Amino acid sequence: MGKKGLLLVNLGSPVSPSNTDVKAYLTEFLSDQNVVTLPKWFWQPILRGMVLPMRTWRSATFYQHMWTKAGSPLTAYTEIMQQKVQQILADWDVQYAMNYGQPRIVDVLRQMHQNGDSDIVVIPLFPNYTQSTHDTIIEKVQASGVKTHLVKNFDDQPTYRQILARQVDDAYAKKDYDAVIFSYHGIPMSMVKKGDPYPQECVATTQGVQKYLRKVPAEKVQTVYQSKFGPMPWLKPYLKNTLMELAAMGKRSVLLVTPSFVEDCLETLEENNVQNYQTFKASGGNTFDAVKPMNGSDDFCQFLADLSVKQLSEGAD
Repeated sequence: MGKKGLLLVNLGSPVSPSNTDVKAYLTEFLSDQNVVTLPKWFWQPILRGMVLPMRTWRSATFYQHMWTKAGSPLTAYTEIMQQKVQQILADWDVQYAMNYGQPRIVDVLRQMHQNGDSDIVVIPLFPNYTQSTHDTIIEKVQASGVKTHLVKNFDDQPTYRQILARQVDDAYAKKDYDAVIFSYHGIPMSMVKKGDPYPQECVATTQGVQKYLRKVPAEKVQTVYQSKFGPMPWLKPYLKNTLMELAAMGKRSVLLVTPSFVEDCLETLEENNVQNYQTFKASGGNTFDAVKPMNGSDDFCQFLADLSVKQLSEGAD
C-alpha cells in the first residue's frame, strides 16, 4: 500500500509582478469558460483587444505593491499551509497545486500517483462552492486520470465556522465597531440564474458563524459581495456601495470579514486594504479594519488535516 495523499488547490498567481507574467496569468484565468461564460468567438477578441491591454498594467501595479521576498502572498501562504499540514499528517504525502499557473493540478496529481500515493484527497481552498472556482478544478482533476476524493466545499463544517468566529470575536473586541461586514467574492447573476448554489452557501456561512459569535451583536452583521468584474450585474449588495451607504448613515467604524479568501491576496491586500479603504474614508468613514484571513494558522491547518482524514474515513467521492 502506498501513502495516502492530499492535494491542496488554490487559485494561482503570476510568476512575477512583471507586465509579461501578469498578462500570461490573466490570459489563462480570463480565458476559462467557467469564469467568463461568454462564447469564445465573442469574448476572446474583447479579452485580447480591450481587457488585457487595460487590465494588465493596472494588475501588475497592484501585484508590485503587495509582492514579498517570498513572492506572491497567495503562493507563500499556500506553501505554509502545505508544510504545516504535512507535519500534522506525517505519514501522508501533502502537495499543493494551482488552478492557473504553476504547479499544475494534472502534473502534481500524476506525480503523486507515480510516487505510489493510493488514496488522494483534493481540497480546493475555497470554503464555498461555485462554478467559477470549482468546476475547472474538477475538470483538471478528472483530466489527470487519477482517482481522487474531492472535497467540494467546507463552509458548512462546524470547526471551520468556529475558527472563523473566534477570529471575528478577537478582532471585534479591540474596538467599538458600528458594523461587521461579511464580504464574499461575487459571481455574475447569470450563474445564479442557472442554479449556482453559491449565494445560499454564503448566507448560510454568515449565519452559521454567527451562532458561534460571543461578542458581536446580530444586528451589526451583514453579508455583501466584492470583486465585481465587467459591466454585467453580479451578486448584490456590492461591498463598495455598502461602505458608502454605511458612512452616509453615520456608521463610521467598520470591521470587514472575508471568508472567501483563506489567505491574503490581491482582493484583501489591494482591493480592500487600499481601494475600499479609500472609498470608505472618502465617504466619511473613520475606522476600516479587516479580520486577517486564515493565512496558514495552526487551527486552520489542523482543520484541513482532520477534514482529509474524515473524507477518507467516510469513503466519500
